[in-house]
Amino acid sequence: MNTAVLDSSVLVLNRSFQPIHVTSLRRAFTLLYQGVAQAIDEQYRLFDFQSWAALSAELYGESIGTPTKRIRVPRVVVLVAFDRLPRMRVRFSRHNIYLRDDSTCQYCGKRLPRAELNLDHVVPRSKGGCTSWENVVCSCIPCNLRKANRTPDEAGLVLLKRPVRPKWNPGFRPTGKGHRSWLPFLTLLDASYWNTELREE
Repeated sequence: MNTAVLDSSVLVLNRSFQPIHVTSLRRAFTLLYQGVAQAIDEQYRLFDFQSWAALSAELYGESIGTPTKRIRVPRVVVLVAFDRLPRMRVRFSRHNIYLRDDSTCQYCGKRLPRAELNLDHVVPRSKGGCTSWENVVCSCIPCNLRKANRTPDEAGLVLLKRPVRPKWNPGFRPTGKGHRSWLPFLTLLDASYWNTELREE
């Protein structure tokens, strides 16, 4: 069995179809087999382990082999009994500022390795600026040196975007390349579309 495939990523949703984290395919199959989760297909149909395993893997691109058959790889699973809303308050940390700003200098727009970035107070602390989501941004070292102890206006710099507190939960915000099948579930708006109770007429 291909270990790299078993270590690949699967998006986990709560019972309300909201993303809560990313797990490995190995763990996702364990959740399915134990009845803790169900797989979801492109038509938003839910499958337990037996019904998922009964699907014809030949119809789909990704599958893994067992001693007796091939099983389609699920890329999204839904927990059966977990409906807690994701924690929406994002910890104010260096890691999460880099995530919010996509490791991109907010003055010149260069995306750089974290070792080549600093955190900059937009309004310097010496001028009353606070250390908060709304006043700290990623900055490359040359832009940081150019700005020094000045505001962006004073240094002739322009912010790419106004810094704000992010709304995502770093526990499930995917980094790197995800899967196309994740897209309908990566925002609360899309998740609520699929989970809104319809009126009977």
